[in-house]
Amino acid sequence: MLNNPLPRPKALIIDDETDICFLLSGILKQKNFQTTMAGSLSEAEKIVENETEHSVIFLDNHLPDGLGVNYIATLKKKCPSSIIVMITAHDTLADREKATSQGVDFFIGKPFSKEVIFKTLEGISVKTSL
Repeated sequence: MLNNPLPRPKALIIDDETDICFLLSGILKQKNFQTTMAGSLSEAEKIVENETEHSVIFLDNHLPDGLGVNYIATLKKKCPSSIIVMITAHDTLADREKATSQGVDFFIGKPFSKEVIFKTLEGISVKTSL
């Protein structure tokens, strides 16, 4: 009898910078995540309509079709068990406060390092028992 491997956690990356998507995807794959990437809010909307089971969603704030911070409530409604991590180059106290008030779970300023992502994933696993 074959043992079924544990399902790999899923991550959705919403960022209009392709290099950030691939960098983050590579980092997450080192921790055995399956990744899906979206370059806009409208693209993310189509993905979450079909795939609501993401362990973590990395959300950029400044996207071509709107602000990620304004999409947090929608993500929380459609993907209630997902942890949302805001990633943005606009790392100000006001941005952090607004994201937190909208329900973001973690906030990471760009540029970020592999170590910062790993530390965030550790915080997520404590929060959700990944």
